[in-house]
Amino acid sequence: MRNPLRSEAEAYRFVLVAVGYFGVIVIAATLGGVWAGVIVFVLASMAVLGWVLFTGRKEQGPQVAPAGRHDADERRILVLANETVGGERLREVIQGCTEGYQRSRVHVVAPALNSPVRHWASDEDPARRAAEQRLQSSLERLRAGGIDASGRIGDSEPLQALEDGLRLFDADEIVISTHPEGRSHWLEKGVVREARARFAVPITHVVVDLEAEREEVR
Repeated sequence: MRNPLRSEAEAYRFVLVAVGYFGVIVIAATLGGVWAGVIVFVLASMAVLGWVLFTGRKEQGPQVAPAGRHDADERRILVLANETVGGERLREVIQGCTEGYQRSRVHVVAPALNSPVRHWASDEDPARRAAEQRLQSSLERLRAGGIDASGRIGDSEPLQALEDGLRLFDADEIVISTHPEGRSHWLEKGVVREARARFAVPITHVVVDLEAEREEVR
């Protein structure tokens, strides 16, 4: 079973469940006595255990693989990137992945990351607008370099965004772009590691140091 707390939002949700769990037990014991508290404790424990097991099992299953519908002489690259989507290092890697092929297509998925508070309030507009601006800027640079590039805003959960993109775009290779270690939430959450276990497609991990690239420009 995999860790059910696969995102920050789910970690916050787990904390709320835990608070509610103990709160119900305390209230039951206060109003109904010790035995009422014990009964509620047993029922609540079974419910929480079932939630954890069910959430973990949802993550399992066969690896997701593309359908293989495109021609053999065409190379298709699926890119997962958010803040680093406009990085020069990422553009260089994408160009390298498409070299040597008569035809190539690149599809970029940019998850609309959001804070847990905004996520629960369904206020994703600012995150989607920011992701859309970064995505369009990156696509323009790729097209200027002669690459047939398209893109879309994906699910706020990176692995889900990648799975959705893979089902729609028949990819030969996946490129995941992150910040350097220590500054990357995706690396802390094990996104690259989980993607390699979950998807039956070769995965290239690209580290984009935007601060270093800005210093080079100066």
